Amino acid sequence: MERASGMQRSTRKLLTTICVVVALVGMGACSSNSKPRALTPLALEAGVPPRAIALNEQGIQAYQAREYEAARTYFSQTVDVATQSGPAHYNYALALNKLGETEAARKQFVDAANLAPGDKIIWDSPVLSPFGNPEMEEKKVAAPQNPNRRSVGGR
Repeated sequence: MERASGMQRSTRKLLTTICVVVALVGMGACSSNSKPRALTPLALEAGVPPRAIALNEQGIQAYQAREYEAARTYFSQTVDVATQSGPAHYNYALALNKLGETEAARKQFVDAANLAPGDKIIWDSPVLSPFGNPEMEEKKVAAPQNPNRRSVGGR
């Protein structure tokens, strides 16, 4: 009898160890997905004018060199040439965002998402998430007012 209970204890111990190892491996795998991705400008899609491609490449080089003012200029010119390019608007938004021009960046991010509805890089971008879902209008709901409630320190 003692031998059987000893085997049960060792089996339980082994199963517990396996469960702990599996849980730790699973947590490690989940945490590796939560690291923020580096945001890099995108190449333009096929069919845009060659001038847009050249301007975009110059913008990418400036952005990667952390010359965000120059990148903004190149990407702005790229948008002027390739007005219907989602990646062009996205790149322009990245540069604007780096320069702290959040309202202008928001507009460009929304334009990029609308012009590239199937582009997972643009739609799943962590930069786009602070600006909300571009398909939904921003709605501000007023907090309910209770006239019978006293304010803090009020009478």
